[in-house]
Amino acid sequence: MPSSQRPLRIAWLIYRGNPHCGGQGVYTRYLAREVTELGHHIEVLSGQPWPELDDPSQLVKIPSLDLYRPGNPFRVPWPWEFRDRIDFREFAIMCAAGFPEPYTFSVRARNHLMARRHDFDLIHDNQCLGTGLLGMMDDDWPVVATLHHPITVDRDLDMEHATSPWKRATLRRWYAFLEMQMKVARQIPRLVTVSENSRRDIVTQMGVPEDRLHIVPVGVDQQTFRPLPQVARVPGRLMTTASADVPMKGLVPLLEALAKLRVEREDAHLVVIGKQKDKSKIPAVLDRLGLQDAVEFVSGVPQERIIELYAEAEVAVVPSLYEGFSLPAIEAMACGVPLVATTGGALPEVVGPDGEAALTVPTNDPSALAIAIDRLLDDPELRSRIGEAGRHRVLDRFTWRRSAEGMIENWYALLEERERAGC
Repeated sequence: MPSSQRPLRIAWLIYRGNPHCGGQGVYTRYLAREVTELGHHIEVLSGQPWPELDDPSQLVKIPSLDLYRPGNPFRVPWPWEFRDRIDFREFAIMCAAGFPEPYTFSVRARNHLMARRHDFDLIHDNQCLGTGLLGMMDDDWPVVATLHHPITVDRDLDMEHATSPWKRATLRRWYAFLEMQMKVARQIPRLVTVSENSRRDIVTQMGVPEDRLHIVPVGVDQQTFRPLPQVARVPGRLMTTASADVPMKGLVPLLEALAKLRVEREDAHLVVIGKQKDKSKIPAVLDRLGLQDAVEFVSGVPQERIIELYAEAEVAVVPSLYEGFSLPAIEAMACGVPLVATTGGALPEVVGPDGEAALTVPTNDPSALAIAIDRLLDDPELRSRIGEAGRHRVLDRFTWRRSAEGMIENWYALLEERERAGC
């Protein structure tokens, strides 16, 4: 039977599946759900933290030493936790200031799958890109991978914001895994990315052949992320979803914009969905700008509370310096919240032309951010029009069902290419 006429069995690899931040756990949860509803079988092989799946029986745990667990990052394991050479290698790389998880997870996943060749039709890797994938291809596995955006961008922005030679040296060591990922990505026969902008940057910065990269946009759960007309907007309330200590997410320019707004708008304040890290520089920024009482960080709350926070906001902001796509942008738009976004990376593809479904401003420009936010706060009719247009744009373009359908097309295409090649 031709591969395009039968249900598929997918082994989905995710080296860490945090269900609440970082995007990978969210991406995995909803694609697993939609792929299953479309009649296919999927198992999610994951390292810690485990993703939350609609069907928990789909989760196959591939335990690591969990060296970066919340509350105890860079921990030293007890001697009895070391089970094999991979564990010792994982700990040694961390001790040398590297990031071992993509490599060690890929090796563990290969070891798990070696006895399961007849259980699956193909492997889909979600931006692990460890050398274990090359071993899987040597074992005759068909492999597809998602490459959301080139991590080279994260590295370069982190290096640009490093405050000392020691910090730059540490970052170079941390990002050493990138050389492995670029080597592996160049050898995978079919890759999926989430935007045309990411596709161009991956080709340019990682050397992946252009004809192997195919675009499948990310989606949003439009039934969950929805307007709540019964919830009143809070005057002056801004909302963003941003990691406080990742320069790429642009929180500092947004805080500077908020300080400018508050010169004339005392009610302007910000809710940040995210958590500050230990030794964060953000408290010093808040002190410098006099914003201690105007910014609230929210984390660890149920998803329904996040939807309520969107409903309470008069304006949502995505201030990123770069995005390969942007889940926060489409989640805000799906909730009908008028959006201000930068033009960083793929954001113009996601939110559309300035003034239609969002207002857009240049990256790293607090004054432009302040002007656009102020414009929305001043104009209820504009807020209503932008909010409604944003939700319509999401429903037309960015649902998880569309994402799943695009992914399945790529899986069939790879299998058919292998059939034609006699593999």
